[in-house]
Amino acid sequence: MSDLDDIDRTILRLLVEDGRRPYSDIAETVNLSPPAVSDRVQRLRDLGIIRRITADLDRSRLRDGVAVLVELEVAQNAVEAARASLAGADPVEHLFTTAEGRLVFTVRVPDGDARAFLEDTVSFDVVEDLDVRLLTSQSWSPGIGAAEFAPSCAECDNTVTSEGVSATLDGETYHFCCSSCADRFETRYETLREGA
Repeated sequence: MSDLDDIDRTILRLLVEDGRRPYSDIAETVNLSPPAVSDRVQRLRDLGIIRRITADLDRSRLRDGVAVLVELEVAQNAVEAARASLAGADPVEHLFTTAEGRLVFTVRVPDGDARAFLEDTVSFDVVEDLDVRLLTSQSWSPGIGAAEFAPSCAECDNTVTSEGVSATLDGETYHFCCSSCADRFETRYETLREGA
């Protein structure tokens, strides 16, 4: 398994700035050919670092409700269900789960009625605390920094280092911290596939 190098990080920065930037422009910046940039981008996709390239909307230029920041505390056994409901709600822009299990998110609520939106999205029976703050502005600046590729092992959940291995099973790429974990996972995977 290969680590990210400076060229990978530069490609990622350029794509974060403009996901539609032509590979020829990127190639000029990183001193590679456009096909070599394409290969690197495909490798970054295969590794799961690039999931998709999307439009970065400036929602302040759209009339679609009032922007608020919500901090929501729900019963411990309801965190994942509440998170899934919020993640699937179109007005929710950014959603975070804290170490304490609180859900923090930005949302554009129609008619400025945050409570009505929440009642329609999350079961209020599980809500323990709620804080809603009006936003005057927001910005989102994802950065790459000196990040290293560090997925979790699909078998044991340890961090995968450069000595790790990858395997593609039925079109899905999995990363492992060692060949033993890869062997155990593949054996179990094959057993489950044969039994299906």
